Amino acid sequence: MEWYRLSHTETLRALDATATGLTIAEARKRLAQFGMNEIRHEAQRKPLRMFLGQFTDFMIIVLLIAAVISGIIGKPGDALPILAIVLLNAIIGFVQEFRAERALIALRKMAESTAILLRDGARISVAAREIVPGDIVLLEAGNIVPADLRLLEAVHLQAMEAALTGESQPVEKTVAPPADEQVSLGDRLDMAYMGTVVSYGRGMGVAVTTGMGTELGRIAEAIRSTKAVQTPLQRRLALFGQRLSIAIFCACLVMFVAGTLHGEPLFMMLLTVISLAVAAIPEALPAVVSITLAFGARRLVRQNALIRRLPAVETLGSVTYICSDKTGTLTLNRMTVETIWAGVTSFTPGAAPPWRPAAERPQSPVALLLTALALSNDAAIDDQGELTGDPTEVALSVAARAAGYDRAELERLFPRLAELPFDSSRKCMTTVHRWGERVISFTKGAVEVVVGSSASALGDGGVAEPLREEGIARQVEALAGEGQRVLAVAMRTYDRLPDIPGSDNLESGLTFLGLVGMIDPPRPEAQQAVAQCRTAGITPVMITGDHPLTARAIARRLAIIDHDGTAVMTGTELAALSFDELVARVESVRVYARVVPEQKLNIVNALQQRGHFVAMTGDGVNDAPAIKKADIGVAMGITGTDVAKEAAAMVLLDDNFATIVRAVREGRQIFANIRKFIIYSITSNTGTLIAVAFGPLFGLPLLLLPIQILWLNLLCDSLPGLALASEPADDDIMNRPPINPTEGIFAGGRGYFVVGFGVLIGAGALVLQALTMRAGCAWQTMVLTFLVVNRLTVAMAVRSDRRSLFSIGLFTNRPLVGALFVTLLLQLTVVYFPPGNRIFATCPLTIRELSLTIAVAVGTLLVVSELQKALVRSRARRG
Repeated sequence: MEWYRLSHTETLRALDATATGLTIAEARKRLAQFGMNEIRHEAQRKPLRMFLGQFTDFMIIVLLIAAVISGIIGKPGDALPILAIVLLNAIIGFVQEFRAERALIALRKMAESTAILLRDGARISVAAREIVPGDIVLLEAGNIVPADLRLLEAVHLQAMEAALTGESQPVEKTVAPPADEQVSLGDRLDMAYMGTVVSYGRGMGVAVTTGMGTELGRIAEAIRSTKAVQTPLQRRLALFGQRLSIAIFCACLVMFVAGTLHGEPLFMMLLTVISLAVAAIPEALPAVVSITLAFGARRLVRQNALIRRLPAVETLGSVTYICSDKTGTLTLNRMTVETIWAGVTSFTPGAAPPWRPAAERPQSPVALLLTALALSNDAAIDDQGELTGDPTEVALSVAARAAGYDRAELERLFPRLAELPFDSSRKCMTTVHRWGERVISFTKGAVEVVVGSSASALGDGGVAEPLREEGIARQVEALAGEGQRVLAVAMRTYDRLPDIPGSDNLESGLTFLGLVGMIDPPRPEAQQAVAQCRTAGITPVMITGDHPLTARAIARRLAIIDHDGTAVMTGTELAALSFDELVARVESVRVYARVVPEQKLNIVNALQQRGHFVAMTGDGVNDAPAIKKADIGVAMGITGTDVAKEAAAMVLLDDNFATIVRAVREGRQIFANIRKFIIYSITSNTGTLIAVAFGPLFGLPLLLLPIQILWLNLLCDSLPGLALASEPADDDIMNRPPINPTEGIFAGGRGYFVVGFGVLIGAGALVLQALTMRAGCAWQTMVLTFLVVNRLTVAMAVRSDRRSLFSIGLFTNRPLVGALFVTLLLQLTVVYFPPGNRIFATCPLTIRELSLTIAVAVGTLLVVSELQKALVRSRARRG
């Protein structure tokens, strides 16, 4: 039912209620009928379920199967390294998710709210969750509205509805239904909605809907029905795992047939191909991915971004659109006086002409206007010395103080004698002060009211002049065009204290002093962040509930739009479009103003239909469905509601747009490092596969024993792979376009690198085998050592696609250098330590054999890698 269209009487009749409240018995009956007044939240995941969820990935399942096979065909100990890696991956993922959940809970307000009701004609306090339709609720400043209410009384009542509608300014409430039959949520002034906050005045309303039937509940239900999307990395790794399994199966089948035909023992060939299949799987990949994401998440927390779901870190690297709320994210969320206009002078508060109260009473329009801002003001100073109160009053007081007009000193000289507080019907506020032997009143408020009540204007000489309404109107239009909220200030002097109860005596025949323009200014760092987005190929879009003029002004300052004012769409214009029409136009729009929750979700859907990866930021309940639907949902940690935080994958602890851009950089670096590990691992495994599979075709014995294959893989994929996760980001990482979400792991010529270098490694191993077979058991040890050193060289080569290893610097990734040293040391232990010889069927090498093996492995691969990168750089320069 559209309650906002009904009168008081019709509303109470429809609810079978009275203005004195329900009886206690009736309230209990309705509580049983309608249920508790609360929003259902998704059940929190149990720690055990969270832990078991880490084992559902395709690659993890393959590894568990590989561990079982390793234990069966070899020794039980062969399966332990694989199981250890799988368990490590699970622990890392679980700890990250568990910590994020705990951090989110810490952000919530745990206290249950209460409300003041009328029941049986008496005021009582009850838990908000026990409110039922028909209850009469009393509201005062500071109260959280506990249900959707049809207002029956509103005395200067204002509510902050930003969490629900996106409107950053307090909304003045009335009791009369709107004139239009169909109005948006933010314009239903006779309603107060659950979850909003009373910022001023008092009122009374009847609860018309509770719990999941409220606007808040309706949005919560939309969140529940919105499915979260898979991250690019999850899709890539799932596809990669499937294709890799098929490729390994085919290669092993070919090798098994070739080896059997060559006369190798059947059981030995079976053990070899199974060992090779296990070794070909990059079992360290899940651990590398999880550790890389965890390290990234830890770095982001230090930069005020809390990651709730670990894969979201990498998703940031693919973002092409950032849809951001305005208030508090792109702006400071603090009203600020930006322009003061008095007479013919326009200036900022800090540039106001100086005046010393001890000298004389202010005479000029500028001095009198700033005096009025300081004196006609109810902002208070708290225990920490901070100004508190209505945001507009605080902004005016700050401006007066910045210009040197101290309120305490002025009040000592010109004490307040009386006042007329702000009233929504008068739209202004007046205070009366002692002015030497006389009395002065200062009035501030809506321009049309103050100017309409003014008979003259104060000139620069302190003498009253004729009021030039046309010039004032032009100035107001100019300030409003810049997105500023404009107030007018006027004064009047008296020989004695006037009759206060009659406001006509105070607020008529005024002398106009000037105008004050205010705006919530952009964050200083936001402009640079927006510019970095453009350089990185990311399109920033502002989606706000604010007025279009304000939205356009802020977007211009941040360079989200050009100064021609194009690419701005209002919620009304958006509502007139079909979804297909929105999809066709969505890429040309940069600012959306006066939007409703359903439209935010439509914008995200439309961008995704165009193939974009969307980050959606917001703080309100109205943002939550779009946050959940987006590829990366971002909630505000300071101003954000619990509903928005629960829907998000990332929480900004400082509510800062620039933090999102830093997180995008982190996401790009993480994906780059994960891809480096995959290329490193698959290139090395391809070389081993080629060498082992093709040896029998050339009449050579098996290159490696099953235990040697497992050792090679586990040794080289663990420490070097993990160390690649700490590779520093390239300097130009934010000068490149976003990672294409449809792009495969091996796009951009990386597949050719894998195949080419895999063939080179495999051919080198076979040539080394053929040349050294006369050296007895040493040939197999030399080949094993050759493949180990080759893999370590590949790890250094994949650090960059095009930059020379020597320009990067050998020691710029110290963890990798340490990992390579430890890996080589472990291999030498297998070569020279007697127990290692017995376990892995190796024998000690002479210094000459070892030196030759290392020199050939490093030299050949390093030379080819540097030549390949030089060719890439040359092509790039020509391009």
